[in-house]
Amino acid sequence: MPTKRLPGVLADADRQKSLPKLGGMARPNGVVIVSERFWAFATTDGGLFEGAMPARSLRVARIPLVRGLLQLASSMAPLARGRGVARGRERFFILAALALSFPLVALPARLELPAALALSALLLAWLFRGRTLRLHGAEHRAIAAAEQRRLEACWSGAASPSRFSPRCGTNFAALALPVTVFAERLLPVAGASMAASMLAALLALGVTMELWKAVQHPSGLLRGLLLPGLALQRLTTREPELADTRIALAAVASVLRRELV
Repeated sequence: MPTKRLPGVLADADRQKSLPKLGGMARPNGVVIVSERFWAFATTDGGLFEGAMPARSLRVARIPLVRGLLQLASSMAPLARGRGVARGRERFFILAALALSFPLVALPARLELPAALALSALLLAWLFRGRTLRLHGAEHRAIAAAEQRRLEACWSGAASPSRFSPRCGTNFAALALPVTVFAERLLPVAGASMAASMLAALLALGVTMELWKAVQHPSGLLRGLLLPGLALQRLTTREPELADTRIALAAVASVLRRELV
């Protein structure tokens, strides 16, 4: 999409009474923005890659625990299949690191925590390298601008929504840790088979996703559970420059242009 058309697309989105819920992911060289139907990856060198999200089964989407796991898997679709979002070697590294996190629960207790910390540190160092921290803040800012109908003002620099987001994956990780510890206490898996260990890990993720949905409820009754994740975002984001925010807005514009047809 030509840059000169972007403000017009953003202005049109600002006039809409409702917009689809957006999510995103920061990369060292760009920002991914997703809706339920589409994704877009805007790069730091001006490139734009677009694609469609996997179709969801409405029947499966009603099943507790299962629906959360499918949503989590779907969120990785641009990274796993998206042309330009991750190169072959990088894609293999990230997916392998995520897959290795499941067998960790089968390790002896004295090894599980050090192994988990080492794997997490390696994955975070890889994910947040380069310009990622600023682009992560830009991703949050662009999504907040869409929710507040301030996209055009955000593009010009007249508005600067918060770089902190209640729906950030950092918040999910902060919820997943205590849920996983509780699941291990409830269902001891030390010495269990690999299949049982992976089932326990999947159960913890499914429960975390259900809790994640409850935390996002408009009533705000569980909103306090987001505080640890919001505090962590001071480490996982940096204040973006206007150029960073415009990269994220370009991805937002791509998704909304297709959603609003």
